[in-house]
Amino acid sequence: MTIRITWKRVLATLVGLAALGLAVAWSGVISLAASSGHWAITDWFLHWAMRNSVRTHAALTTPEDPADASGLVSAAGHFANACAVCHGAPGQKPAPVMQAATPPAPNLAINAREWSDKQLFWILQHGVKYTGMPAWAVQDRPDEVRRMVAFVRRLPGMSPAQYRALVAQASPAIDPDNCTGCHGTDGGGRGSPDIPILGGQSPDYLLAALRGYANGTRSSAVMQQVAMRMDPAAMEAAARRFAAMPGLGAKPAGDDAAAKIVERGLPDQQLPACASCHAPGKPYPVLAGQRASYIAARLRHWQGDKNMVDARKSHATMPVIARRIPKDMIDPIARYLEGNAGAKR
Repeated sequence: MTIRITWKRVLATLVGLAALGLAVAWSGVISLAASSGHWAITDWFLHWAMRNSVRTHAALTTPEDPADASGLVSAAGHFANACAVCHGAPGQKPAPVMQAATPPAPNLAINAREWSDKQLFWILQHGVKYTGMPAWAVQDRPDEVRRMVAFVRRLPGMSPAQYRALVAQASPAIDPDNCTGCHGTDGGGRGSPDIPILGGQSPDYLLAALRGYANGTRSSAVMQQVAMRMDPAAMEAAARRFAAMPGLGAKPAGDDAAAKIVERGLPDQQLPACASCHAPGKPYPVLAGQRASYIAARLRHWQGDKNMVDARKSHATMPVIARRIPKDMIDPIARYLEGNAGAKR
């Protein structure tokens, strides 16, 4: 007997299969226990689909320069605080409870070799659904993601000693909140171009910054991970400790055109003088003596901010001002503000 295939029969079959699937899901007979793992074919299919998705989206959406090796210290610090518990680290095993997940977090000393820099960037920035791999905590700091790409790329060949040197964790008695791992025991930022000098900074500004990172009004996945764990007393103690260290305050020196912008601004471009806000006694950070690479990177970040902002809001002032600075003057301004302190670093 020949069964004639019709659209009605096809539709009825599809509806029946959908109803059967819903009934099975409703019954609860399918185990979702992480302890049971995946069938081999399920594991293969999910990873196959994930790899295809990463490859496509990374090719279309990631920057052409997805890795930045100039900031390995801050990347290592964030990895130690947020990633090592799942993935482990050189000389450090991952937490057993994290490895009991389905799927378990991969060993990056092996897994990192399987991805290109652009693919690592996409995974780190956006995360992967249904795997426990989160997206980067803030989506407007690609500079932080690029530094982490460079760090992860080096994990396969990194020794435990090299990892410990990058993380440089001090004794809890000296540094209970592990700030010195990035900022150094002298508040100088361990010579890393992406880490600001904190020594000599205004304690009120440092405290306000920590509170901003903790409540999310300041954007940095690296700093949020640290600040959110600090109670108010710990924030105040850290702010006082770093502010009391020597560091900032060096007299600006160098380029006359940069000096004009810093001291007098560009009135015809509605660009106020840097010194009108960043001067002693003002509720803004001290810039004199700050690392030039850090100042320049922050100004470029603000210039590239695509969001429309309201300049009347204090936290939105810098993107508006930074866009008025001529691009070719960013580095001269940064070097001028760093002044003679730069020769000592």
